[in-house]
Amino acid sequence: MPSQFDAIVNLLISEKVGIIQLPCPEFLCLGLARRDEDGSKRELLIENTRIRALMCEDENREMLRNRAQEIAVQLEDYRKYGFKILGLVGINRSPSCGVDTTTLDGREVEGRGVFMKILEDELSLKNIRLKMVGVKTNREEESAEKVRSLLAG
Repeated sequence: MPSQFDAIVNLLISEKVGIIQLPCPEFLCLGLARRDEDGSKRELLIENTRIRALMCEDENREMLRNRAQEIAVQLEDYRKYGFKILGLVGINRSPSCGVDTTTLDGREVEGRGVFMKILEDELSLKNIRLKMVGVKTNREEESAEKVRSLLAG
């Protein structure tokens, strides 16, 4: 089944760029149904707002912080052995993985998703600076262009 991100994946492969897919923080904390079997029937921004509130619960934030610390250690090790880390691609509008935009109070707003903010803070503690770009699943060519700019430096 084709993905909305085929163009991005093909671009990375053609440029011989390795990919490390981060775990889905919402799946880790809330499961596939995000604690509500009927969630997919709601308007996206309303459902994203519900999910964001759950992701901000203390136990979930702690799980995200632990995962972010693990990722920071992994990035340190890659750098130690000479790998160049080009950046991170997140999904805009996501309550967890938004880079440029996230969902808050039923609206898409500027800012980081819950996990991206925690990850950014953990990386900063280790003095790791990453370029971050946000893409959208319904804007394939625009998203591919953002990734091209990330590759170009």
